[in-house]
Amino acid sequence: MTGINLSAALGRFCALYSVRNTALWSEALKNLEAAEASKGPLTTYDKKTIAEFKGICYVRLNNLKAAQQSYEAALATGGYAADELPKTYRLLFQLAATNKQDAKAIEYGKQASDSGSATDEDLLIMSQLYYQQKDCKNSAVWGDKAIASFKKAGQPPKEVLYQLKLQCASDANDTGAMKTGLYDLVRLTNKTSYWNNLIRLERQDERDDNNTRMIYRVMYDTNSMNADSDYIEMAQLLGDAGLPGEAQAVLEKAMSTPGVMKDEHKERSTRLLNALKTRADADKKGLPALDAEAQKNPAGQLDVKLGEVYYGAGDYQNAATAISRGIGKGQIKQQDEAYVYLGRAQAALKNNAEAKKAFEKLKSVPNISPRVLKLWELYSDKLGS
Repeated sequence: MTGINLSAALGRFCALYSVRNTALWSEALKNLEAAEASKGPLTTYDKKTIAEFKGICYVRLNNLKAAQQSYEAALATGGYAADELPKTYRLLFQLAATNKQDAKAIEYGKQASDSGSATDEDLLIMSQLYYQQKDCKNSAVWGDKAIASFKKAGQPPKEVLYQLKLQCASDANDTGAMKTGLYDLVRLTNKTSYWNNLIRLERQDERDDNNTRMIYRVMYDTNSMNADSDYIEMAQLLGDAGLPGEAQAVLEKAMSTPGVMKDEHKERSTRLLNALKTRADADKKGLPALDAEAQKNPAGQLDVKLGEVYYGAGDYQNAATAISRGIGKGQIKQQDEAYVYLGRAQAALKNNAEAKKAFEKLKSVPNISPRVLKLWELYSDKLGS
């Protein structure tokens, strides 16, 4: 290091390094500038060191644009040793991103990543920067890198990473990618808003009433149902399937939850609810006779029907007992219904381990709807979370 002015300036700087007084940092900056302008010859190392220290001064003075320029000047001298470059690239990446110089930030981010100095948070910012450039392809590439980095560190990935993917899919009107993004977001957060959006996408092209009932059950059990039209349609479908007790419970929840039932639907819903109550009361009165008949029957279909009635009446323990007995006997027409009601009954009893076992059995049901299976698997995965 040459020149008495330079030595003095850097000496003062080192003495000030831990000081937070703005005036002193301003004075240090002036000394560095004076050293930079000194007549004595400056080596590459001198030039790099002055520019780097000026960058530190500017950071302390919260002039981040000037700080970036100073570090860029330091980098341009070619004076950094190979082992110093990684942290310099990362610092320039952070400064450029903060200064909203996206193109520069992306280039520095690539260099930081290639040198191994980029953190999972840096990779996340790279994904955001590409998204802001409307480059969803590279946003996804860097998003995947960030997700892998978070997981490698034993940390859950940040929600925004999946949100960026979801927004890109939505912008491209790619329903399949939107579903994938929502599945990831539900797995990560279990938020009802993501459940609601996912189930609406899965339901929109479903034409089979049994599958639609199944999808509605997932929406209802995840507390993601928020439109009165969904409650009403679910109740109607359950009533049509001979499940008035469950239908009654669904409609009563809609009518008792503030802000859900629209005024224009109240009269119609009240009529539907009264009709369902009459049928549900009749089912409850017939429970002893149905129970006795089911226990005598060698086939399991009546036991499953009995369990469904118990479930609709809110008697989850007897529901689980009857359905388990029916599954053991065999000869069940709709195995998917049996396993779903058994799983739901166990979940209502807070027996999550047993509920997961029941939902796991859905994989063995012939011809089950893939989307229905996938939704119940996701629901089962999130039980107890």
